[in-house]
Amino acid sequence: MPMTGPSPWWDRRVHADRRPLLAARGRIREAVRRYFMAAGFTEVECGALQISPGNEAHLHGFETQLISPDASRKRLYLHTSPEFACKKLLAAGERRIFTFAPVFRNRERGDLHAPEFTMLEWYRAGEPYGSVIQDCLNILKLAAGEAGTSVFRFRGRQADVDNGPERLSVAEAFRRYAAIDLTTAMGLDGSPDREALARAALAAGIKIAEDDHWSDIFSRVLTERIEPRLGLDRPTILDRYPRIEAALARSSADDPRFAERFELYLCGVELANGFGELTDPQEQRHRFEVEMREKERIYGERYPIDEDLLDALAHMPEASGVALGFDRLVMLATGAGRIDRVMWTPAPE
Repeated sequence: MPMTGPSPWWDRRVHADRRPLLAARGRIREAVRRYFMAAGFTEVECGALQISPGNEAHLHGFETQLISPDASRKRLYLHTSPEFACKKLLAAGERRIFTFAPVFRNRERGDLHAPEFTMLEWYRAGEPYGSVIQDCLNILKLAAGEAGTSVFRFRGRQADVDNGPERLSVAEAFRRYAAIDLTTAMGLDGSPDREALARAALAAGIKIAEDDHWSDIFSRVLTERIEPRLGLDRPTILDRYPRIEAALARSSADDPRFAERFELYLCGVELANGFGELTDPQEQRHRFEVEMREKERIYGERYPIDEDLLDALAHMPEASGVALGFDRLVMLATGAGRIDRVMWTPAPE
């Protein structure tokens, strides 16, 4: 039967149009690999099959079954990030590692999302998270150089990576772009005050639902008022997230209400998410349980906690790490407009 609709990615004309973007992808990948190898990193490969796909409320994994030779079955998941495996490698004694990992996320599809994509993830043991922020900025310039530009573009927005980055705390961003004092919606210990945040959001003209929790309102303010204004003309480091929004990050030393978590933005697009890593297994268990209760409230399901990870955290050194969407990096550097244009074989619709 004749094909209808858009031509498939393997159509020769479609592929020829995408070929320069894919060539740039290869150059950027090799430049990043050289950068890490020159800095004494080891490239690792993490298995995709895991006990848990990740324990953040809004991440959705792909479930599968491991069938043993005796036909017994065990539920496993494709990882949404190589983070758990990388942390186990740090516990095993690795100090500086990086990986280009195929990862899998359900309920994600669009210009910026795909069910299967490549995560560039790296960790520095015994180093502050300012060091991985600098890695991010260095990688931006490497990607720009391989793409033959200094200006990243997306949907009419642009950011010049040669311009010095803007570093902005989440609390400051809420004040600047939403006229909300986030600290008044948090207890001295970082506990969320839902009613205070709801009042502030309503006063700012943001619609909320009666059953919205603190995190729902926080995310709506961030998405509607703040993210579109980040990474314009220059990269933005959005720093010091509320601890309740940083399940895998350690608390800030100077203020327990906030955590050592940052996100990198260009052209209004989140590109990377980094932490000063939490290594307290009891605190990590508590945060995972909070996230899974929230997941069950919203989606009616929860994922198991990887007990092996919690055991490993007790042996893991202090570390900083980053997860960077490699496809988004290539898309922004080449001006491709959609991440599927810079993927060699995009996932089926």
